[in-house]
Amino acid sequence: MNQAAAKPRTSKLIKGATGDWEIVVGMEVHAQVTSHAKLFSGAPTGFGGAPNDHVSLVDAAMPGMLPVINGECVAQAVRTGLGLDAEINLRSVFDRKNYFYPDLPQGYQISQYKQPIVGEGTVTVDLADGETVTVGIERLHLEQDAGKSIHDQHATMSFVDLNRSGVALMEIVSKPDIRSADQAKAFLTKLRSILRYLGTCDGDMEKGNLRADVNVSVRRPGEPLGTRCEIKNVNSIRFVGQAIDFEARRQVGLIEDGGTVEQETRLFDPGRGETRSMRSKEEAHDYRYFPDPDLLPLEFDQAYVDQLAAGLPELPDARKERFVGAFGLSPYDADVLVAEKENAEYFEAVAEGRDPKIAANWVINELAGRLNREGREIADSPVSTEQLGAIIDLIGEGTISGKIAKDLFEIVWAEGGDPRVVVDERGMKQVTDTGAIEALVDEIIAANPDKARQVREKPAMLGWFVGQVMKASQGKANPQAVNALLKEKLGV
Repeated sequence: MNQAAAKPRTSKLIKGATGDWEIVVGMEVHAQVTSHAKLFSGAPTGFGGAPNDHVSLVDAAMPGMLPVINGECVAQAVRTGLGLDAEINLRSVFDRKNYFYPDLPQGYQISQYKQPIVGEGTVTVDLADGETVTVGIERLHLEQDAGKSIHDQHATMSFVDLNRSGVALMEIVSKPDIRSADQAKAFLTKLRSILRYLGTCDGDMEKGNLRADVNVSVRRPGEPLGTRCEIKNVNSIRFVGQAIDFEARRQVGLIEDGGTVEQETRLFDPGRGETRSMRSKEEAHDYRYFPDPDLLPLEFDQAYVDQLAAGLPELPDARKERFVGAFGLSPYDADVLVAEKENAEYFEAVAEGRDPKIAANWVINELAGRLNREGREIADSPVSTEQLGAIIDLIGEGTISGKIAKDLFEIVWAEGGDPRVVVDERGMKQVTDTGAIEALVDEIIAANPDKARQVREKPAMLGWFVGQVMKASQGKANPQAVNALLKEKLGV
């Protein structure tokens, strides 16, 4: 890790009993490669199969079985490196990383050490407070996953499921550029978004397809890096933030009480909201890395990289820039829309041929708000892009008001149907006949003479009259016509 002491931002310091401390975080993110077959065998990678149902002889490390590299996994790693604006190494080497796990049949993991497939890159993170942070990427390397030990199926025995054994992982290692739990969460959120845009990892943390090892240390501002502790296999962005906050304060308390931080591996307990010791931290020499004798160095040319680069999709940063520049959206709205590829594509379909700002407002506030309340993804939205577009068109044409549009949205959400047909069949059209509206206005003014006299002294009372007229018209009166008539008749 880079030992340079960057100047801290005071807002990110934490208060200790003896002064301020700075949190320093680096992350090792394990992302399961999206591919139909494993890294070195043809066994399937699907989640949820019966135990040991997706296992080839290679995955089970039967004698004489030799690994054969999966070319699509290599391509996915290169695509990811390009998406991280990283250096692509045309020559890389697979190594054996030796350690014992009951669910690691070979007794070693095939990984990459000194010569990874992807070198240094960057991820730009926009924070909620408007600050932008650039997090350096140290490397990305390919490796195979281990299996899974199951301890709760028998009173005296543990079972081993090798379905994950040999599944391709990309380990993406950040530099220690992160200075708070919020920055760490934002970094992992942005990285997950990039992977999902690229289609190289589905980012499903509940299934373990994306998980993070979080290295946390503390130091006095301006001092060299402190001793770090690694929190293993955190599988939730929210838990990452909680783990960092607890671990940083644990280390500060330990140092201020006269103790020292021991370099170790720890686990995060979500139930207690705390980390606990797992084992002393291994160093690289403990794993006895050496080049895998069964695999030749992985070599490809620049033309291969260029071909993959030409097929990359538009990534979140570029899409955000387009949404702000071409569509005139605010940076905040653009951020919200581009965070998930499906949301951005839904918005673009709704915005086509319409006012982008109005489309964004409906997608972010009405649609996404309702989806969030029901815990649904935009892919499961009961309201299609065509239906939402039609609702927006009806507002623009003056056929319905904004309030009626929200009622119409609820009907389409619950019952479906063509919004135009629903408006016709249910008599939801906005009243634009000024004669009919004027009659309602006169009626409300006549019924409230005291308020009518007071409105000149208190112009804000006009809103009360607007509300009464809208209520009397069941929300169908044109709000602009109501306002104009009331101002004329009340002399405001």
